[in-house]
Amino acid sequence: MNKIRVLLSVALAGTVSGLTARNGDASAKSKPNIIYILADDLGFADLGCYGQQRIETPNIDRLASKGIRFTQHYSGTAVSAPSRCVLFTGKHTGHAYIRGNDEMGERGNVWSHEAMLADSSLEGQRPLPKGTVTLPLILKKAGYTTACIGKWGLGYPGSEGTPNKMGFDFFYGYNCQRQAHTYYPPFLYRNEKREYLSNKLVAPNTKIDSDADSLDPKNYSKFVQKEYAPDLMFKEITTFVRENRKNPFFMIWTTPVPHVPLQAPEKWIQHYVNKFGDETPYTGNKGYFPCRYPHATYAAMISYWDEQIGALIQQLKDLGLYENTLIIFTSDNGPTFNGGSDSPWFDSAKPFKSESGWGKASIREGGIRVPMIACWPSKIKPGTTSNHISAFWDVMPTLAEIAGVKATDTDGISFLPTLVGKKQPEHEYLYWEYPEGDGSKAIRMGNWKGYISNIKKGNKTMELYDLGIDPREQINVADKHPDIVKKMELKMKEAHEEPVIKKFAM
Repeated sequence: MNKIRVLLSVALAGTVSGLTARNGDASAKSKPNIIYILADDLGFADLGCYGQQRIETPNIDRLASKGIRFTQHYSGTAVSAPSRCVLFTGKHTGHAYIRGNDEMGERGNVWSHEAMLADSSLEGQRPLPKGTVTLPLILKKAGYTTACIGKWGLGYPGSEGTPNKMGFDFFYGYNCQRQAHTYYPPFLYRNEKREYLSNKLVAPNTKIDSDADSLDPKNYSKFVQKEYAPDLMFKEITTFVRENRKNPFFMIWTTPVPHVPLQAPEKWIQHYVNKFGDETPYTGNKGYFPCRYPHATYAAMISYWDEQIGALIQQLKDLGLYENTLIIFTSDNGPTFNGGSDSPWFDSAKPFKSESGWGKASIREGGIRVPMIACWPSKIKPGTTSNHISAFWDVMPTLAEIAGVKATDTDGISFLPTLVGKKQPEHEYLYWEYPEGDGSKAIRMGNWKGYISNIKKGNKTMELYDLGIDPREQINVADKHPDIVKKMELKMKEAHEEPVIKKFAM
């Protein structure tokens, strides 16, 4: 059995050298470019290739048909910042430095967008500490040019945890997760500096005028401005690819889509209004911004992004890079429950429960089981589906192995063998702890899922589910399998280290 903490010394002399290109092209024998596409709050079933019936994602579906689709891949945890910490450090939330969203409210009025606009020191989240070994740092050692474009959330401006200080040669986007609560922000960051846009500040939770007709689309016009952040980010993505086409690059596209607020290009909104018909407006009672057509706009955000992914793939083909580029697509956690989104209507976490308490902000399956697609034309067999059980902490050793460098002190196991159709080492177990709310922990061993809730209220009783027959976690069989419960409790203790940040203690 493989222990959850694995010290990997990856030497690719015998691995990658044996991965010869099918077409014999010399360029395919060099180190591949790596593009990691990370959605924000995208549910397991929000894509056509994972069973979505209402949202159109032809380009992502085509990516899956050209590569491998994972059915048992897990995010780092149930919300943004700690999930990204797990991804970039290769350590699960029993060992990770950041285990929950931490806005560091002790700094002042961090939730005021007016205050943040005036004072950048109020932006951002708790930073990764200086000296943290990160995925981009490892890939830089392998000769990769590195970029992060999208949302960060792991270190406020000026801290030791900004993207450029954590190994990225280039960053463009939102430093702060709270700034991403509008897609028409007054500024974005280019590396360490603000770049002001032609948008005015319209703070989240602004409503339509009190006397306005909620059925009239014109009364929502204040929530649409000149510069749509995902458009600006995509321009930087295509520029980065073009400018770095002659040398290996690692780019992570951490889009805020489809995280609320519900804001999308009008073309795609109207496409889904025509498809879904009229609907009840979202008035803003669950945060963020009101929206005239909430279902249509949520679907529009995803299809708009799917269109961008198709354009990126075409650019790779036009530049002759596609065959030697590994593209991985996934999501940071499950579907959300606020801001006008309606995950149950889309059945976004299917076959898992999508309701509040079962998706985002929960380490139930719907909150942490995420889609993952990998396409690497010269190496991955098209149209493959894998049931390999993997998680975000496996990404670091996987990409390190592909790049030909060493990744040490990680909880992950490389899934490169699965990508190329070879025998795959397996985890003995996967482990999560989630200190937000009332606190919870979860562990998966084979088809068994152990779950403890309300830890901060003193609960220590584990629920046990057989995911093979009960993926929605509805039938607690702990009393029938006390031996399995006992084993899981021991493994949970093995996997846990007391957090450095006391806020994350349970």
